[in-house]
Amino acid sequence: MPRLPHQKFKGKSTMGPRGDAIAQVDFVVGEIMKSVEKHGIAANTMLIFTSDNGPVLNDGYEDFSVEKLGNHNPSGPFRGGKYSIYESGTRVPTIVYWKGKIIPLVSNALLSQVDFYSSFAALVGQKVPANVLDSKNHLTSLTGEDKKGRDQLLEEAGTLALRIGDWKYIKPSKYEKHFLWVTTKGIESGIMDKAQLFNLRDDPSEQVNLADKYPEKVKELHKELERIENRGGS
Repeated sequence: MPRLPHQKFKGKSTMGPRGDAIAQVDFVVGEIMKSVEKHGIAANTMLIFTSDNGPVLNDGYEDFSVEKLGNHNPSGPFRGGKYSIYESGTRVPTIVYWKGKIIPLVSNALLSQVDFYSSFAALVGQKVPANVLDSKNHLTSLTGEDKKGRDQLLEEAGTLALRIGDWKYIKPSKYEKHFLWVTTKGIESGIMDKAQLFNLRDDPSEQVNLADKYPEKVKELHKELERIENRGGS
Protein backbone atom coordinates (compact mmCIF):
# COMPACT_ATOMS: atom_id res chain seq x y z
CA MET A 1 0.00 0.00 0.00
CA PRO A 2 -0.93 2.48 -1.20
CA ARG A 3 -2.53 0.21 -3.79
CA LEU A 4 -1.21 1.45 -7.11
CA PRO A 5 -1.65 -1.27 -9.72
CA HIS A 6 0.15 -0.88 -13.04
CA GLN A 7 -1.89 0.75 -15.80
CA LYS A 8 -2.15 -2.65 -17.47
CA PHE A 9 -4.22 -3.94 -14.54
CA LYS A 10 -6.44 -0.95 -13.78
CA GLY A 11 -10.08 -1.99 -14.10
CA LYS A 12 -9.21 -5.67 -14.49
CA SER A 13 -11.27 -6.57 -11.41
CA THR A 14 -14.61 -5.46 -9.97
CA MET A 15 -13.05 -4.56 -6.62
CA GLY A 16 -11.25 -1.30 -7.36
CA PRO A 17 -7.50 -0.73 -6.90
CA ARG A 18 -7.26 -3.46 -4.25
CA GLY A 19 -8.75 -6.08 -6.57
CA ASP A 20 -6.62 -4.85 -9.47
CA ALA A 21 -3.49 -5.09 -7.30
CA ILE A 22 -4.38 -8.69 -6.42
CA ALA A 23 -4.79 -9.46 -10.12
CA GLN A 24 -1.36 -7.95 -10.73
CA VAL A 25 0.21 -10.09 -7.99
CA ASP A 26 -1.39 -13.18 -9.54
CA PHE A 27 0.07 -12.26 -12.93
CA VAL A 28 3.56 -11.65 -11.51
CA VAL A 29 3.59 -15.01 -9.72
CA GLY A 30 2.62 -16.65 -12.99
CA GLU A 31 5.47 -14.90 -14.80
CA ILE A 32 7.97 -16.05 -12.17
CA MET A 33 6.80 -19.65 -12.52
CA LYS A 34 7.01 -19.41 -16.32
CA SER A 35 10.56 -18.08 -16.04
CA VAL A 36 11.62 -20.87 -13.69
CA GLU A 37 10.29 -23.41 -16.19
CA LYS A 38 11.84 -21.59 -19.15
CA HIS A 39 15.31 -21.65 -17.60
CA GLY A 40 15.03 -25.33 -16.71
CA ILE A 41 15.45 -24.88 -12.95
CA ALA A 42 11.95 -25.84 -11.78
CA ALA A 43 13.10 -29.20 -10.39
CA ASN A 44 15.78 -27.43 -8.35
CA THR A 45 13.71 -24.46 -7.11
CA MET A 46 11.38 -24.23 -4.13
CA LEU A 47 8.79 -21.47 -4.53
CA ILE A 48 6.98 -20.11 -1.46
CA PHE A 49 4.04 -17.71 -1.63
CA THR A 50 3.05 -16.26 1.71
CA SER A 51 2.20 -13.04 3.55
CA ASP A 52 3.53 -11.05 6.51
CA ASN A 53 0.14 -10.61 8.21
CA GLY A 54 -3.59 -11.09 7.84
CA PRO A 55 -5.90 -9.01 5.65
CA VAL A 56 -6.88 -5.36 6.05
CA LEU A 57 -9.32 -3.42 3.88
CA ASN A 58 -9.54 0.09 5.32
CA ASP A 59 -5.91 0.96 6.02
CA GLY A 60 -6.15 4.70 5.51
CA TYR A 61 -6.56 4.82 1.74
CA GLU A 62 -9.76 5.90 -0.04
CA ASP A 63 -9.70 3.17 -2.67
CA PHE A 64 -13.21 1.68 -2.25
CA SER A 65 -11.78 -1.56 -0.85
CA VAL A 66 -14.65 -1.84 1.65
CA GLU A 67 -17.40 -0.62 -0.65
CA LYS A 68 -16.48 -3.00 -3.48
CA LEU A 69 -15.76 -6.06 -1.37
CA GLY A 70 -19.12 -7.70 -2.07
CA ASN A 71 -19.71 -11.02 -0.30
CA HIS A 72 -16.02 -11.92 -0.11
CA ASN A 73 -14.48 -12.28 3.36
CA PRO A 74 -10.66 -12.14 3.17
CA SER A 75 -10.38 -13.54 6.72
CA GLY A 76 -12.36 -16.66 5.92
CA PRO A 77 -13.56 -18.31 9.15
CA PHE A 78 -10.96 -16.56 11.32
CA ARG A 79 -11.45 -13.64 13.70
CA GLY A 80 -9.61 -10.34 13.46
CA GLY A 81 -7.28 -9.17 10.70
CA LYS A 82 -4.01 -7.30 10.30
CA TYR A 83 -2.86 -5.80 13.64
CA SER A 84 -4.91 -8.40 15.57
CA ILE A 85 -3.70 -11.10 17.96
CA TYR A 86 -6.60 -13.26 16.80
CA GLU A 87 -5.89 -15.90 14.15
CA SER A 88 -6.79 -13.76 11.14
CA GLY A 89 -4.00 -11.41 12.13
CA THR A 90 -1.27 -13.97 12.80
CA ARG A 91 -2.24 -16.96 10.62
CA VAL A 92 -1.17 -16.37 7.02
CA PRO A 93 -1.61 -18.24 3.73
CA THR A 94 1.43 -20.25 2.69
CA ILE A 95 1.81 -22.16 -0.56
CA VAL A 96 4.98 -24.18 -1.14
CA TYR A 97 5.74 -25.52 -4.63
CA TRP A 98 8.67 -27.63 -5.75
CA LYS A 99 8.22 -29.47 -9.02
CA GLY A 100 8.72 -33.19 -8.68
CA LYS A 101 9.57 -32.94 -4.99
CA ILE A 102 6.33 -31.91 -3.27
CA ILE A 103 3.11 -33.86 -3.71
CA PRO A 104 0.07 -31.51 -3.73
CA LEU A 105 -1.70 -31.64 -0.36
CA VAL A 106 -3.14 -29.50 2.41
CA SER A 107 -1.22 -29.47 5.69
CA ASN A 108 -2.06 -28.16 9.15
CA ALA A 109 1.57 -28.27 10.30
CA LEU A 110 2.29 -25.51 12.81
CA LEU A 111 5.09 -23.33 11.43
CA SER A 112 6.54 -19.83 11.69
CA GLN A 113 8.25 -17.90 8.93
CA VAL A 114 11.13 -17.61 11.40
CA ASP A 115 11.65 -21.33 10.69
CA PHE A 116 12.50 -20.61 7.05
CA TYR A 117 16.02 -19.63 8.11
CA SER A 118 16.95 -22.97 9.68
CA SER A 119 14.93 -24.98 7.18
CA PHE A 120 16.69 -23.43 4.18
CA ALA A 121 20.04 -23.85 5.92
CA ALA A 122 19.32 -27.57 6.24
CA LEU A 123 18.24 -27.70 2.61
CA VAL A 124 21.59 -26.37 1.36
CA GLY A 125 23.74 -28.05 4.02
CA GLN A 126 24.67 -24.99 6.06
CA LYS A 127 25.09 -24.73 9.83
CA VAL A 128 22.95 -22.33 11.83
CA PRO A 129 24.79 -20.06 14.31
CA ALA A 130 24.38 -21.00 17.97
CA ASN A 131 22.82 -17.63 18.80
CA VAL A 132 19.84 -18.34 16.54
CA LEU A 133 17.30 -19.37 19.20
CA ASP A 134 13.87 -19.18 17.60
CA SER A 135 14.30 -20.62 14.12
CA LYS A 136 13.79 -24.38 13.90
CA ASN A 137 14.45 -26.77 11.04
CA HIS A 138 11.05 -27.85 9.72
CA LEU A 139 12.05 -28.61 6.14
CA THR A 140 10.03 -31.84 6.19
CA SER A 141 6.94 -29.84 7.14
CA LEU A 142 7.52 -27.42 4.26
CA THR A 143 7.76 -30.34 1.85
CA GLY A 144 4.68 -32.07 3.27
CA GLU A 145 6.47 -35.12 4.67
CA ASP A 146 5.61 -34.08 8.25
CA LYS A 147 2.17 -32.63 8.94
CA LYS A 148 2.78 -31.78 12.60
CA GLY A 149 5.43 -29.07 12.59
CA ARG A 150 6.14 -27.18 15.79
CA ASP A 151 5.11 -28.25 19.26
CA GLN A 152 4.37 -24.64 20.15
CA LEU A 153 4.24 -21.24 18.49
CA LEU A 154 4.60 -17.75 19.93
CA GLU A 155 2.44 -15.02 18.35
CA GLU A 156 2.65 -11.25 18.77
CA ALA A 157 0.37 -8.35 17.89
CA GLY A 158 0.32 -5.75 20.65
CA THR A 159 0.33 -8.59 23.18
CA LEU A 160 1.57 -12.18 23.14
CA ALA A 161 -0.24 -15.42 22.46
CA LEU A 162 0.95 -19.01 22.74
CA ARG A 163 -0.29 -21.94 20.70
CA ILE A 164 0.30 -25.50 21.90
CA GLY A 165 -1.61 -28.26 20.20
CA ASP A 166 -5.27 -27.25 19.89
CA TRP A 167 -4.93 -24.59 22.58
CA LYS A 168 -4.29 -20.89 22.20
CA TYR A 169 -3.70 -18.60 25.16
CA ILE A 170 -3.73 -14.80 24.80
CA LYS A 171 -1.91 -12.91 27.51
CA PRO A 172 -3.88 -10.12 29.23
CA SER A 173 -2.70 -6.57 28.63
CA LYS A 174 -3.32 -3.35 30.53
CA TYR A 175 -2.79 -1.42 27.29
CA GLU A 176 -6.12 -2.35 25.70
CA LYS A 177 -7.07 1.32 25.19
CA HIS A 178 -3.81 1.97 23.35
CA PHE A 179 -5.01 -0.24 20.49
CA LEU A 180 -8.45 1.26 19.92
CA TRP A 181 -7.09 2.60 16.63
CA VAL A 182 -7.29 -0.96 15.30
CA THR A 183 -11.09 -0.91 15.66
CA THR A 184 -11.28 2.18 13.40
CA LYS A 185 -10.21 -0.17 10.63
CA GLY A 186 -13.09 -2.55 11.36
CA ILE A 187 -10.79 -5.07 13.05
CA GLU A 188 -10.77 -6.50 16.59
CA SER A 189 -7.34 -6.13 18.17
CA GLY A 190 -8.02 -9.02 20.57
CA ILE A 191 -6.19 -7.18 23.33
CA MET A 192 -8.01 -7.40 26.66
CA ASP A 193 -7.20 -6.97 30.33
CA LYS A 194 -8.25 -10.56 31.00
CA ALA A 195 -6.91 -13.92 29.91
CA GLN A 196 -8.30 -15.55 26.79
CA LEU A 197 -8.17 -19.26 26.06
CA PHE A 198 -9.45 -20.94 22.91
CA ASN A 199 -9.55 -24.46 21.54
CA LEU A 200 -8.79 -23.93 17.86
CA ARG A 201 -9.86 -27.43 16.86
CA ASP A 202 -13.41 -26.94 18.16
CA ASP A 203 -13.52 -23.18 17.80
CA PRO A 204 -11.21 -21.94 15.00
CA SER A 205 -13.10 -18.61 14.95
CA GLU A 206 -12.12 -17.95 18.60
CA GLN A 207 -15.65 -17.13 19.69
CA VAL A 208 -15.76 -18.95 23.05
CA ASN A 209 -13.29 -17.84 25.72
CA LEU A 210 -12.62 -20.92 27.87
CA ALA A 211 -10.34 -19.20 30.41
CA ASP A 212 -12.87 -19.37 33.26
CA LYS A 213 -13.74 -22.99 32.47
CA TYR A 214 -10.14 -24.22 32.36
CA PRO A 215 -8.15 -22.09 34.85
CA GLU A 216 -5.45 -24.76 35.19
CA LYS A 217 -4.84 -24.74 31.45
CA VAL A 218 -4.54 -20.95 31.61
CA LYS A 219 -1.95 -21.24 34.39
CA GLU A 220 -0.04 -23.89 32.46
CA LEU A 221 0.16 -21.87 29.23
CA HIS A 222 0.85 -18.61 31.03
CA LYS A 223 3.77 -20.23 32.86
CA GLU A 224 5.17 -21.56 29.58
CA LEU A 225 4.77 -18.17 27.93
CA GLU A 226 6.67 -16.50 30.77
CA ARG A 227 9.41 -19.13 30.46
CA ILE A 228 9.81 -18.28 26.78
CA GLU A 229 9.85 -14.56 27.49
CA ASN A 230 12.48 -14.89 30.21
CA ARG A 231 14.60 -17.24 28.11
CA GLY A 232 14.64 -14.88 25.15
CA GLY A 233 13.65 -17.57 22.65
CA SER A 234 10.98 -20.12 21.81
